[in-house]
Amino acid sequence: MSDRTGIFAGDDPFEIARNWLKEAEATELNDPNAIALSTVDEDGLPNVRMVLLKEIEASAFVFYTNYESTKSKEILGSGKAAFVLHWKSLRRQIRVRGFVDREDGPQADAYYASRSLKSRLGAWASKQSRPLASRAALMAEVAKITATKGPNPPRPEFWGGFRITPVEVEFWADGAFRLHDRFVWRRTSVSDEWTVTRLNP
Repeated sequence: MSDRTGIFAGDDPFEIARNWLKEAEATELNDPNAIALSTVDEDGLPNVRMVLLKEIEASAFVFYTNYESTKSKEILGSGKAAFVLHWKSLRRQIRVRGFVDREDGPQADAYYASRSLKSRLGAWASKQSRPLASRAALMAEVAKITATKGPNPPRPEFWGGFRITPVEVEFWADGAFRLHDRFVWRRTSVSDEWTVTRLNP
């Protein structure tokens, strides 16, 4: 498209996304990789929460979580998810919709091993999304896990990654007088070619 220049230029939406994230890492105060992840429950009721995007691969976006959490159950139930990356400092956002599969192999092991020891122990201790009697009960569980798992705990079977392979990626940048620039990349399936369309603000 003739006017898709500057920050919107390129033939690969994943490369554009990586470039925008790299810019945001220099300007955002906290967690430039935070995404608002949206799922739906079995009744179709939406749910949204913030998680950290850990990798933009050649054809997908990856984050990690507890597989027994509400978000995981909803993802595994539908096989779909959406998210938005929003950067106030850049006045930009990226919206993604697509299909999801698990990443629970060597890549998940490597990411888990790269986390701080306290974070690794915390992954074992937290029964994510389930009722908790008190903060003290959680800390007692952390202490118990620390004593039993030692200084190099393995990745729990119930903890790993999800890979979102998109069929839609929208790049949005703030414009004067609310006349924003929006370009959406769409494809019918993950094996199809992308089409790019400029949208009205």
